Amino acid sequence: MAGLAYRLLRPALYRLSPETAHHLAIRVLKAGLVCGARGDDDPILATRLWGIEFPNPIGLAAGFDKDAEVADAMLALGFGFVEAGTVTPQPQPGNPKPRLFRLDEDEAVINRFGFNSQGLAGFAERLKRRRAAGATGVVGANLGKNRATSDAAADYVAGIDAVCGLADYLVVNLSSPNTPGLRGLQARRPMAELLSRVDAARRRTAPDPTRPPPLLAKVGPDLSEAEIEDIVEVALAAGIDGLIIGNTTVTRPPGLASRHRAEAGGLSGRPLMPLATACLRMAYRRLAGRLPLIGCGGVASGADAYAKIRAGASLVQLYSALVFAGPALAARIKRELAALLRADGFASVADAVGADHRLARNPGD
Repeated sequence: MAGLAYRLLRPALYRLSPETAHHLAIRVLKAGLVCGARGDDDPILATRLWGIEFPNPIGLAAGFDKDAEVADAMLALGFGFVEAGTVTPQPQPGNPKPRLFRLDEDEAVINRFGFNSQGLAGFAERLKRRRAAGATGVVGANLGKNRATSDAAADYVAGIDAVCGLADYLVVNLSSPNTPGLRGLQARRPMAELLSRVDAARRRTAPDPTRPPPLLAKVGPDLSEAEIEDIVEVALAAGIDGLIIGNTTVTRPPGLASRHRAEAGGLSGRPLMPLATACLRMAYRRLAGRLPLIGCGGVASGADAYAKIRAGASLVQLYSALVFAGPALAARIKRELAALLRADGFASVADAVGADHRLARNPGD
């Protein structure tokens, strides 16, 4: 029903600016006007990671619910987990408008938001109310830095201090291309220093210091193999719990047809799938199973999610495809993914993680 309603409403939504349409979607979700028929997920999709039970591996990426306003509404649409944010310690307006562009012909989006955020206070309060109400479902918090902050680690520590006991997992976003200097934090030395301080804050702030919430770093897809190797070594040494690969890309793959293709900002959506998955594959090869990965970038179908899993992702995230497919997307991807897993003889998502690498080592199997 949600899919039919979206198809009927999409022409009207497309007459609005993309950012206005997004704000309208948030208001509609907050009002409870989009009803999901979640039901029980196919048991083959259930997966356990970091001691957390995920009913399915399909998550909503950061960027959709920046201020933690509609996490439960999105869970009700069938997502196995939702990542709220990116949130900055202090409110900030972000970059001047227009800053969001639909590339309809390419099923892609370009944004240059610049971490527009209502700030940590409201974000944390909403997560607190949700937890006090006994809400279920996995919700993570994606943390960023304010544009004017010179001590980036201090902003991430402030984020940890505010939400550590309120989110199921924590993410430090080091890879948005729209905050000057942010991607430089992916280099070996600054990343090591930042993760050391953030990890110390997590352990200090956790309600149970023996079981702090999982801490992940989100890195971009525009990385060389040497840069991936540095990131993997730093992540392992820092003792964090996983990596999200990747964010939007500043590159423009050949063949983009939209008139908006030259807009500045990060590109996401279908054209990002090959680049982000290649980066994921490199990281998985380097990690050799020592750290879980979340695959993000370009997922629009069950086949896309399955490709990420086979390349090494334990969980998968999407966002931009919702613009084109609407609220029924998660349910469709889950059906397609379950069928693909069974067709290849896998009993679970975990069994399929990194399958392409095993096949490459054993081509005769």
